[in-house]
Amino acid sequence: MIASGSGNSEMGMQWAAITGVIATVSVFAIAQGLSYPLLSFILQRQGVSPAMIGLSAAMTPVGFIVSSPLIPALARRFGAGRTALTCAALSAIVLALISWTQNVYLWFPLRFLIGVVTNPLYVLSEIWVIALAPPARRGRVMGVYSTIISAGFAAGPLCLLAVGTEGWPPFLVGIFAFVLCGICLASVLPRLPKVDEAGHQVSVLGFVPLAWLLLFAVIVAAGFEQGALALLPVYGTHHGIPETRMSALLSVMIAGNIAMQVPLGLLAERLSSRLVRLACVAITVLGCLLLPILIETPLIWPMIFVWGAVSYGIYTMSIIELRERFTGSALVAGNAAFSLMWGVGGIAVPPMAGTAMDIVGARGLPITLGLLCLALAIASLAGRRKASIVG
Repeated sequence: MIASGSGNSEMGMQWAAITGVIATVSVFAIAQGLSYPLLSFILQRQGVSPAMIGLSAAMTPVGFIVSSPLIPALARRFGAGRTALTCAALSAIVLALISWTQNVYLWFPLRFLIGVVTNPLYVLSEIWVIALAPPARRGRVMGVYSTIISAGFAAGPLCLLAVGTEGWPPFLVGIFAFVLCGICLASVLPRLPKVDEAGHQVSVLGFVPLAWLLLFAVIVAAGFEQGALALLPVYGTHHGIPETRMSALLSVMIAGNIAMQVPLGLLAERLSSRLVRLACVAITVLGCLLLPILIETPLIWPMIFVWGAVSYGIYTMSIIELRERFTGSALVAGNAAFSLMWGVGGIAVPPMAGTAMDIVGARGLPITLGLLCLALAIASLAGRRKASIVG
């Protein structure tokens, strides 16, 4: 009876820690989701060109890319908890500096810094969640995690409806969110597991050959999401679809992402994360084929909902498989590599798809995204065949 009570107590502490980390990340996501449109609105009022606004926004993912290889060393040197708390404080300070300067040129280095200091917070929080999740329930836990992240990013812009986009109020919301993020994290820090182990250390670049297919899946998921969000409105314009309808379609796509990650996670528990990821890739390719056919019909609404769900499901399944295959320093390096590849995909794919649209017209978008996902499907099937032969 004592052992059973002790086990229940430990399980309760584990779930409390998971809840605390997910709360931390949700607050962080709200702050990030608020900052992107807020800064774009401010620059637009200042008369800054769209090209310059786009370059300014790109500084944050560049910061992700630059900081990702440093995260394992920071976690080892200073401890994961101390690193994450410091990053939460620095994020609040940098956002305050952005509000104080209000200058497009000063915002370039500051937005780069916001990417540098928020990335470790995100990566380390994700490591804690996947390390804490019980193996039998890992799919649903990561599904909840992905859902809350997406909901947080979606809620960020909604905050602007309440506080507006002028002066200090919207920035104070973001600053307070980062401070609250640090408070949530500090409250559960003693219950969090160590995210690194003694012995052989794996670097981010050293991790690449260990799981190149998973990293390619992350590039595809990031590139698809960023390419679709950036260029679907342009695609709709080519088909004569009003902006309001395309905005609604994008909202439905995000809703699919938010609503379906938990069901996909439950499916991964019954089958396997690798099999569910392959199914997500296949359905995403099918969506690319159906987009030109359904874009002007009522069937586009359910199709875009499913498209949003399965395209982000590629990432959710990849992070589940990462935890199934790696622990210790390899897990830390793997999460940092995921963040790096997310930045690469987000930066590389939208210009690629935009160039294709310039060359072949609107169909360049589904062609580019479809070929990218098809390459991942072929690589995944080849990987499964190789694994079965070796087995």
